[in-house]
Amino acid sequence: MNEIFLDTETTGLSFKDGHKIVEIACIETQDLIPTNKVFHKLINPKRDVPDDAYKIHGFSREFLDNKQIFSEIADDFLKFIEGKKLIIHNANFDLNFLNGELGLIKKQLINKDVVIDSLEVARNKFPGLSNSLDALCKRFDIDLSKRTKHNALLDCELLREVYINLLDAKEPKFNLSLSAQTSSDSKDKNISYSKNIYQISDFELKNHKDFLKSEIKKNFY
Repeated sequence: MNEIFLDTETTGLSFKDGHKIVEIACIETQDLIPTNKVFHKLINPKRDVPDDAYKIHGFSREFLDNKQIFSEIADDFLKFIEGKKLIIHNANFDLNFLNGELGLIKKQLINKDVVIDSLEVARNKFPGLSNSLDALCKRFDIDLSKRTKHNALLDCELLREVYINLLDAKEPKFNLSLSAQTSSDSKDKNISYSKNIYQISDFELKNHKDFLKSEIKKNFY
């Protein structure tokens, strides 16, 4: 089963309070090596973007007004993640929004059984420490210089690197640059996606598969 590293950006902290998704990004990997398949959409939330959210991701209501709404991208999103293991940092947050949006348009919800919450994995490995994505990147000496704003596509790649380190596997890196185009929406944010692939050893692949089978609880929730 291939993996999907997934991240979202939103207008606020709670779907129940009327907040909406403004960005979805997914990077597919096979045994943690990028397949070069990416799903990335900017989404019109059809509501205002509070200042606090704008300061985090930099997407204004005016910028998002001409983007597709969630219902228009939902089928493509579900097709992209179908049959794959989802790796999400602080999965409760993203799933609440994703399943909230999917429920509104009567689409299939994401089953929590296919989700690995990397935040819970990190808490098991580093109890009592800060395990935010920023904190883990610093702990594992992962370059954060491009993360001037929260960007779902970049955060997916950072999460992939973090997850590999959480499994004590060597890191097969590839780079995300903010200088060229990568997806149907990237022309608006000047985001590019490129990769350098390094071979993972049989031992490291075995660690990953054994971790999925035996050490991760079936359901973190």
